[in-house]
Formats: sequence, structure tokens, C-alpha cells
Amino acid sequence: MTAPHTERDDVVETLHGHQVSDPYRWLEDPDSDRTRAWVEAQREWCEQVFADIPERAWFQERMDQLVRQARASTPWHRGGWYLRLVNNGSQDQDVLVGARSLDELVSSPRVLLDPNGWSEDGTTCLAVARLSPDGRLLAHGISEAGSDWTRIRVLDIESMELLPDDVMAKFSWPEWLPDSSGFFYTSFPDSGRAEGTETQALAEGHLMLHRLGRQDDEDLLSFPEDRRRMIHVEVHRGSSQDWAVCTLGHGTARETALWVAPLQDGALGEWIELEPDEDAGRWTIGVHGAELFCVVDEDAPRRRVVAYDLGAPNDPPRVVVPEGEATLEGAVLADGVLVVSSLVDASPNLERWSVSGERLGQVAVTGGAVVGLNAEPDSSEVFLGLSSVTSPTVVHRLDASSGELSELPSQARVAMPGVRVERHRATSADGTGVPYFLITPEVPTAEGPCPTLLYGYGGFSIPVLADYRAGWAGWLAAGGQLVIANLRGGGEFGQEWADQGKKTHKQNVFDDAIGVAEHLVATGVTTPEQLAVYGRSNGGLLVGAVMTQRPDLFAAAIPQVGVLDLLRFHLFTIGAAWASDYGNPEDAEDFATALGWSPLHNVREGERYPATLVVTGDHDDRVVPAHSHKFTAALQAVQDADPRRPIASRIEVATGHGAGKPLGMQAAEWADVLAFAAHFTGLEPSGSAVLDR
Repeated sequence: MTAPHTERDDVVETLHGHQVSDPYRWLEDPDSDRTRAWVEAQREWCEQVFADIPERAWFQERMDQLVRQARASTPWHRGGWYLRLVNNGSQDQDVLVGARSLDELVSSPRVLLDPNGWSEDGTTCLAVARLSPDGRLLAHGISEAGSDWTRIRVLDIESMELLPDDVMAKFSWPEWLPDSSGFFYTSFPDSGRAEGTETQALAEGHLMLHRLGRQDDEDLLSFPEDRRRMIHVEVHRGSSQDWAVCTLGHGTARETALWVAPLQDGALGEWIELEPDEDAGRWTIGVHGAELFCVVDEDAPRRRVVAYDLGAPNDPPRVVVPEGEATLEGAVLADGVLVVSSLVDASPNLERWSVSGERLGQVAVTGGAVVGLNAEPDSSEVFLGLSSVTSPTVVHRLDASSGELSELPSQARVAMPGVRVERHRATSADGTGVPYFLITPEVPTAEGPCPTLLYGYGGFSIPVLADYRAGWAGWLAAGGQLVIANLRGGGEFGQEWADQGKKTHKQNVFDDAIGVAEHLVATGVTTPEQLAVYGRSNGGLLVGAVMTQRPDLFAAAIPQVGVLDLLRFHLFTIGAAWASDYGNPEDAEDFATALGWSPLHNVREGERYPATLVVTGDHDDRVVPAHSHKFTAALQAVQDADPRRPIASRIEVATGHGAGKPLGMQAAEWADVLAFAAHFTGLEPSGSAVLDR
């Protein structure tokens, strides 16, 4: 068997003095007959590859059970309602339910929005929902086929009738005015079709204010800053004044400016600069009294909480929670108490602080990650979601005033075999210590080195934790070992750690992952013949980089929805926003740096690459599928026709970057990812695929 032949075009450009060949550029057009035929040929080839992977059936049965568990999200309180997302395990999409009391929410909630009837194939999902302050109107975003575009509609939850309001938004949520007369949102109206297959680069973002009953072309707001920014607005209620709080930044950089404007009877006042310079990362917590509380990293790489006096906007902010050894990740206001979430060596830590700056005590939490932290400023009730590698979200109610913590009733869970979680440290190429979690079955299936799945991300200041993913539970249940690496570029250890993995320092991220892989081999955990590497999005870039730089270290590589063409990423959809981490290819120095590690441009003739499964979706309008298509074609062109090292692409239709994917598709995707990794690392699942409850 051989992979499909991919035609090569004679495309060569001179960029910053470099001759760059791009023979597969034609795959950037998702709508051409040529690309569609290529996609169908690759889908057929992928099925041929999996015909020789007997582990697929075992993992499909296991992942069906794990993905289709009943589940419920961390609740939140708004407008006199308690709300949460639930799924009974048989539904393609989560359902939004609500109740007037917490007891009723747990026992017999009312269905408010059920996306399961919105499309025949189950790929239309509820992307976001915001209840109006008066508790009557539900603004919600509808996403089709996993697209980042959302259509915002408004439901009257008393009559259960939709209002005529209908607006398009992206990377935004509806943020209601205090009088419930309308909501803020962000849109990109000059960016081509509002569909998942649109690849055009996003134009300027616009801050919009939609008044109910008005046409959406009347929504544009005048803002005193340029519109080439990511714009997010939140509305906060104060004791005597309500405020619109706006953070502005270029792309995905954490550096943001901060503006506020008073709100009175639905009218928006003049914008006031609190922090006009994008010299630090800032995000808002809420307003208490006349102060705005924010998390900032200015002069504090591990972040701190400060309070701005909105009555004296020119005064410097007051430090409330000082920077500590832990990395502050988030906080909520609850009746004059700040509940602060932080990371201690990539594990969760929770504390209570008064708004005056007094530490009130620690909240005892267990698990690998805080996956939900919800509160309202005028209530002491806080809802907390915790998860671990093999346990989905467990919800607790915290009384912020007393610190009392109680667990809410949860759904019956599939009983997982026990696991051991160990903390280890590898050494990167420059001598930096790189921590990682080694998770193994409590009862090993064999002695000595074992098949191991290495996962990492390393970018955009996002922390990678030992939290729950159905795939982790499936891999461990099969007897495999799991490694979760805390690479530079991530947010586990503050902004300095993150900055060491960006732009001209991006190679550090790949060196870190290679260092972890080498440490696993040197310590006898696994061997190169038993090691698979997996990552998504920026983590897909990680996989592409390490497999092209060190193909000898891995038996299997699985880059999913990865950024793999680092010379042209900025030309599609939101790609230009990623210059914060990857640099700007229009800049000669940034271009030369990226050329050195761009996976597409470092595929070499005559090299033996690991067995590779490239995973993408045809409606991914965040990382366009052309990244995966071109990388697949390049690998297939140079790889020997060796059944032990196939190059295949799993291309899902009617799905995007990952959000909103129906449960059946999630289970099938995880099953294929894990079966591929298992087959080429020698992991043979033993025992029944069905776990006890």
C-alpha cells in the first residue's frame, strides 16, 4: 500500500533573501475541486491504514463508554437563576438547564436551550450563553460545524420565544447592559463569509453595542482607540455606579490596555483610560464599592491582584494580593472576599483574601486542576469545579465568608483503575529543568520500559495541568503510561517562563520536549520504539517540530489541528494574532528564526519519520486545515512506503478546531488517536474494553 500521490506545483518565492518552495500551496483553497478530491483520497487512505490496526475496535468501545458518561458543568448564578450545562451521555451536545434554587438545579432543572435539535448531524452547538440581569432574556451564541463564528440570538425564557435579534460575533460573548436593554459584543464584519470554511484573514475587530429590536448594522460603537485589536468588554455593577470595562490587546499577547466607561440607565458615558499602555497583562475580576479589581503581571511575573479607584483614575492601583511563589491564575469576587486560584508546581492552590488585602486562609482542594470558578460579587456563594487525570469535573460549593466547602451531588462515573501520579524533572538543551507528570497504572501491566504517550503544548502562556481528558483515561485503562510536560512558553510558572518559549526563544519549547523524551528513555520509563508524541493546535506545532528535528526519538507522532506552516500562518483567519508567540513572518529576523523550525519547511528527503497521523477538521477556521494538508503531502512525498511508518491524515468533515464536536465524533477521534499510538508503540490493550461503574 502506498499513500495517494499529491501533485506539486512550481511555486518558489524569494522571501527576505531566502528561496522558499511551496509546491502544495494549491491545498490552501478548501473549495477547489482539486483540494476536495485530495481530501477524499486521503480519507480513503486513512481508512486503509486503520484496516491494519486491530486496536481500533478496543479503543472505540472504551472511548464510547468514557466520552458518553453523564456529566454536568460547574454551575453559575445570574439574574436570580442557577445555570449549568448537562448531558445524559446519549446526547450529541450539552444542554443548558436552569432553576431558581440550587436544590432544584441539582434535582429537577428546567431545560432552557437544547442544541440537539438544531441540526440533523448534531454538529451545531451552543457556544456561549448569557442571562440578562433581570433574569428574563437569554442571549446565546450558536456555532455551526465547530466554527469560531457565532450567531447570537435572544430567547425570552418566560415565553420560550426567540426575539428577532440576530447578530454575528467572533471571539466574543454577549455582555448585557445593567438594564437588560442590550448587550456588547465584538465582531469582524469585513472578514469574508461568516462560515467555518472561510480562510480569509480577519479584518479589524469592532466593538459593538446591540440594542434589542435594532438592526445589527446600527450596532457599531465609536471607540477612542484603533480597531486593529482584540477587544473584550465586561459590565460590572458597583455600589453606586455601573461600569463597562474594556481590555484591548494586539492578538494573543497578554499585554493589554485597560479602559472604563460609566453606565447609567443603559447609556454609555465617556471612556476613561486606566492603563493606556500595552506594557503588561491585565484582566478584570469585578467591582466592589468604587474599586475595580484586576489580575496584573506588571512588575510581578507570577501576577498579583490590584484595585483601581474608579473615582480617581489617575491614581496608581492599590496592591491587594501581592505576588507570591505560586503563579496566580484567576480570581472571583464574592461578597467582599476574593477567592484566588493559583498554581504551585503546576498543581492547584486556592486561597481567600479580603478586599482590603488580608489573607483569610487556604481552601483545601484536591485534584489536578481547577476547571471552574464562578461567583457573583453580591453573594458569598462560589462554585468550584475540580478534575484529575481519570476523574471528570467534581463540583463543590464554597462559602467565601466562612471557607466552608461542600461537594454537590454528582453523576455516576465509570470506575477507573487506580493510577500513580509522579513528578519528575528533565534537562533541556540549555540546562533548564523541565518538570513533567508521569502517570502510570497503579498495577503495571509489565515490568521494564512500557509504551508511553507524551503530551505537551508550550505556548501562549497557557498552563498544562494533570486534568481530565477522556483520552487520558482510555490510554491508562489500556495499560499505557502518560506523560504531561510543562514546557516553556506555557503559563505554569509565570510570565518569565512563558517568555522563554516565544519568538526567538521558541526553539526552547522543542528542546524542552526533546529533553523530556530523552529523560524518559534514559531512566528506563520507555524506549524510542515505545514512545508516541501527541499535541493539539500549538501543541500540534510542537509535535511537528520535534518529529522533524528528532525523528529517532519517537515511534509515532500525532499532530492535531497544528500550526505547521510558520511562514504563512499570518495570512489566514486569526493567524496574525499569533505573532506574540511565533514572531511576524513579514519581519526578516522573525522569518529567519521560524524558517529554522517550521515543521513544513524542515521535512527532509531520505529521513525516516515516525508513523504519523495528522488530524484536522475541514471547518477549522482557527488553524486552517491547509497547515495539516501541506504537512501531510510533504511527509508522504519523502517517506518510504513502509507499513511500519505510514503517513496518514484523519480529516473530519463538518467539524472545526474542536469546540462543539458531537460526542460520537469525539469518541471516534480519541479512539483513532489512541489506537494509532498504541499500534506503533506496541501497546496491546488487555481485558474487557468496558469498565465498571
